[in-house]
Amino acid sequence: MAINPYLNEEDIPPPKQDYTITVKNTGEVIEVDHTDLPQGEEGREGSLLSILLSKGIDLDHTCGGVVACSTCHIYVVEGGDTAPEPSETEEDQLDFAPAVRDCSRLSCQCVPDGSENVVVEVPSWKRNEVSEDH
Repeated sequence: MAINPYLNEEDIPPPKQDYTITVKNTGEVIEVDHTDLPQGEEGREGSLLSILLSKGIDLDHTCGGVVACSTCHIYVVEGGDTAPEPSETEEDQLDFAPAVRDCSRLSCQCVPDGSENVVVEVPSWKRNEVSEDH
């Protein structure tokens, strides 16, 4: 689990039951086993970032999942209310993400509890992919 040593963020518990994540862009359905979560270093334990990366979904995460950038920005189209509300730090970082919607989250911080299935959409472009050369 990636932790930003400069932040004093609340712990978010991992999911308590199995659920599925559907990636709207591809139609891929990921079965999440709450007893066998990825043990990577990207994002919080049980975060959408860690799960999506473990299943081969290409998702930028420049800061390594420590809520210090906005490159892992995704849309949680369904099931977003099963995750705790974004922290003030996450909301501050989302200010830097392009095309923010009401359902925008940083995937490194979004940890659904498993009580509902989740549908996510990966934006077609992100801040770190935009060139400043005009």
